[in-house]
Amino acid sequence: MEKRNIAVVYGGFSSEEVVSKRSAEGILSFIDTQRYNLFPLLITPEKWVVVLNNDEIAVNKSDFSIILSNQHIKFDFAYITIHGTPGEDGLLQGYLKLMNVPHSTCDVLTAALTFNKYMCNNYLKNFGIRVATSVLVRRDKPYDINKIGKTCGFPCFVKPNAGGSSFGISKVKEMDNLKQAIEKAFRESDEVIIEQFIEGVEVTCGLYKTKERTVILPITEVISKNEFFDFEAKYTPEKVTEITPARISDELTEAIKKTTQAAYELIGCKGIVRIDYIIEAEKHYLLEVNTTPGMTPTSFIPQQIEAAKLDIKEVFTEIIEDAMHA
Repeated sequence: MEKRNIAVVYGGFSSEEVVSKRSAEGILSFIDTQRYNLFPLLITPEKWVVVLNNDEIAVNKSDFSIILSNQHIKFDFAYITIHGTPGEDGLLQGYLKLMNVPHSTCDVLTAALTFNKYMCNNYLKNFGIRVATSVLVRRDKPYDINKIGKTCGFPCFVKPNAGGSSFGISKVKEMDNLKQAIEKAFRESDEVIIEQFIEGVEVTCGLYKTKERTVILPITEVISKNEFFDFEAKYTPEKVTEITPARISDELTEAIKKTTQAAYELIGCKGIVRIDYIIEAEKHYLLEVNTTPGMTPTSFIPQQIEAAKLDIKEVFTEIIEDAMHA
C-alpha cells in the first residue's frame, strides 16, 4: 500500500502558536507512520514551511506541495492543529477546499461559527441548549459598562470572542475592574465577550464521528488549583487535577453526552471535537465548542481516548481515512 503524505499543520497568527506547536508534537506521535508519511508544516504570518531536522522547506501554496530531495511531494491530507486563526476560523479550510485537499476538521462555515463564541452559543441556545448569559462588545464601538454589569452580574468572565487557551481572559469581581479587563481581552481579539459567572463543576466531553460510527468519549472533570481554569492551569500539570471519567451521576453523564452529540450535529462538525461545560445544581451549561482541541499527550482528548480503552493510532487512522474518502 502506497503511503499517503500527511501535513500536520501548526503555528498560526495568534498567541496560541506556542500551544499549537505542542499539539503538533503530540499528533506526530499519535499518527501511524506505517501508513502515512508525516510532514510538520508551520504556518506563520511570514512563512509556510515544512520543518524537518531543523531545516525549513518552503511550501508551494499554488498546489500545497514541497520539493524534497529533488522530489515533488504533494500533500494528500492536512491534519490541522492550529488553535486560533487561520486554522480554527475557516480561513485555512477555505484554502484547502480550493486546493481539493481533505482535512481533519470541520468546513468553512462551521469553523467560522464555532470560532465566534458569542454567535455559536447563541445559535445553540435556539435549540434548547443551556448557555451562560453574555454580552458582546466590538473594538472602536461604544459600550455601556453599567448595562453590561447589570446584564451579566458579578463576578463575570471577560474573554476574547475569537481565541482560546485562556489568553486574555479575566474573572472580574466588581464594576471598577470591568473596563480594564475588556481592554486586556481586546489585545487578543477585535470582539470581546462578557459572560455570566456560573459556579459549579467544570467538565469537558470529546466526540468524533465517521461514516461508520459515532464515538462519544468519557467525560473529564476539571479541578483548577487557580481561581479558574486559566492558561497556567491548562498547561501546568501541578495546577490542575483532571479526573476521567468525571465524578458525576449517570443521568448527568448521559445528558451531557446527548448535548455533545446534538451540538456536534447541529453545527456540522467533523473529526474530533471537544465541548466544555459547567454544572450547577445538576444542570449543565455549554461553555465552548473546540473544533481543534489540544493534542499534547496530557491533553483532554488523549486522556479520554485512553480511558475509553481505544488505541489512539487507530482513532487517528479512522478520522484521516473517513475524511479522505468523504
